[in-house]
Amino acid sequence: MRRSRCLFIAVGVVLIATACQREPTAAAPDAAPAGTANTPTAQSPANGTLRWSNAVVWSGDLNVCRQGEAAATRECLMKAMLAGGASDDAVTAAEQLSSAGELAHVVAWHDQDGVGVATVNYPFRANTNEGTRLIDASGKRIDVDNVQLDDTLRADPAVQALLAADPQATPFAPAQAAGTAPLDGGGVRLLYRTPLRECHACPDLGSVQMGYDFDAKRNFIAQQLVPVAP
Repeated sequence: MRRSRCLFIAVGVVLIATACQREPTAAAPDAAPAGTANTPTAQSPANGTLRWSNAVVWSGDLNVCRQGEAAATRECLMKAMLAGGASDDAVTAAEQLSSAGELAHVVAWHDQDGVGVATVNYPFRANTNEGTRLIDASGKRIDVDNVQLDDTLRADPAVQALLAADPQATPFAPAQAAGTAPLDGGGVRLLYRTPLRECHACPDLGSVQMGYDFDAKRNFIAQQLVPVAP
């Protein structure tokens, strides 16, 4: 059972009492690093009661969490969201997305062919403050920015040619939406391309394109490398 407590915000020398707020719950880890193609990399929802929708979106002031002992802490993010009028779903989504010391919350939401697409903000990162999660019908989260040069990608002829010319090239998030394709039986494949560079500020040398497959009920099936058409 979640406890409740009152949050007091100091303004100058005056204490302003806000409404009693619920305690943040423990966050679940997000998706593990992408492995070989055709291997699902979704993370099951930590809270089965969360219904992912536009209600998970929140945008507000986090300056209170950028300084002092509370700087960039998960507890501060949750309290700031509650004080900033975030819905219960928005706070729960942030709890689920924040893990391993990295904090995140959803800033936009839309539906793509029946699959939920959440734009995620990482407010305390030095670089790449935005990412994307695909949310399937059961609430599983798929991190399209977690693309790594594993053996499967290195076996692709186009990637091999690029690495032969630029061995230091590596994927750099965020991935960009690259369209959709129908699958047999009413399923759909969402395509995302991740640029390959030598450094964060370097020009793009090429890209890898991944397909994320969902069945007719929009449950996540698998991911796989999809060659970019010449």
